[in-house]
Amino acid sequence: MQTMRKEDLSLEKEPVFIGKIIEEELRRQERTVTWLSRKIHCDRRNVYDIFSRAFIDTNLLWRISKALGINFFEYYSSAFQCNENQRVIPPPVSAGQSDNILGLKQNHDGRDG
Repeated sequence: MQTMRKEDLSLEKEPVFIGKIIEEELRRQERTVTWLSRKIHCDRRNVYDIFSRAFIDTNLLWRISKALGINFFEYYSSAFQCNENQRVIPPPVSAGQSDNILGLKQNHDGRDG
């Protein structure tokens, strides 16, 4: 991953072009666009559209991350860490809430929830 300088972070230029990063990872893993489209349940043409996006819906990014086994959210975290003047304070989340937020919590009868 590239090291970013403070002057690289501005409102005019986004620190992460997520579509290109996803495309590069898909190619690195030698996977096809058709494979990813099946994994994330969308048309193959939509995957090509994703490659051209600077922004992406978090639910879609979650599905792509799961399919490729890569936490693409880390690219955004790293961009924040590169700007020492930026202070990010996440909202407090209890242990039970964090499991539920990530979709990992199951009811006692085995159903998701």
